[in-house]
Amino acid sequence: MKRFSRRFATHLIFGGCALWSLLLISCVAVDRIVVAPGTGTPGATYVGSKECVQCHEDQTSHFASASHARLMIADAKVGDTGCEACHGPGSLHVQSGGKAGTIVNPRKSPEACFQCHLDKRGEFSLPHTHPVLAGKVSCVDCHDVHKGNAIRGGGAQLTAKTETCIRCHTQQAGPYTYPHGAIREEGCTACHNPHGTVNDKMLVARDANLCMRCHLETLTPGFNIGGFKDGAHASSIGSRLSEGTCWSAGCHEDVHGSNVNASLRP
Repeated sequence: MKRFSRRFATHLIFGGCALWSLLLISCVAVDRIVVAPGTGTPGATYVGSKECVQCHEDQTSHFASASHARLMIADAKVGDTGCEACHGPGSLHVQSGGKAGTIVNPRKSPEACFQCHLDKRGEFSLPHTHPVLAGKVSCVDCHDVHKGNAIRGGGAQLTAKTETCIRCHTQQAGPYTYPHGAIREEGCTACHNPHGTVNDKMLVARDANLCMRCHLETLTPGFNIGGFKDGAHASSIGSRLSEGTCWSAGCHEDVHGSNVNASLRP
């Protein structure tokens, strides 16, 4: 019985590896992502992406290198259907000469994006988010879905993260004499999740825990967490943080940058 079990386990392991190898080879060779047909304009049928090129050259001229170009409709019989994988069948749109309302517009309905990005739909349902579900902000306000780098595995093109955010959040744009290093090095998403979090201001962590993600300095004799040189100072800071955060406790209030103080104090 033990010999049979060992032999069965061996076949199972090697058989499973072989199956996964075939799947990986197939995915790499085809380099396409097959999706089920989504909802679209009632009565419309698939016409293929070649029809889209006739009018939408600005979007299609560089679409071949985008990650979304890898999408295709399952069982489609009209050839390349990359555009219609997101916008729905386009026959009525073509027949109407491009009339609005005859094709799915992700700018008006984020559900087109949520067909694949289910995790983002969940994040937009959290307490603190951009108002995408309310229709006041669109996914394409930040992402150019027709650009990207499929070869490197990149997603929809996103302008440098900070530049994307400050198009709307101009007050945080600066320039500052002393910018916050996190923004300079990583961008706004070092502290904020633009899709949504349970924390106020879409912060990726609450209160001082956010700051300590980067500012947890090495513990050495005579120092405490945060680089405080004496216990009394550390105790004082700790009591103040218990009532607020590093930026609301009266110290580092200019968290995005300061023109007068390198420690981001007003």
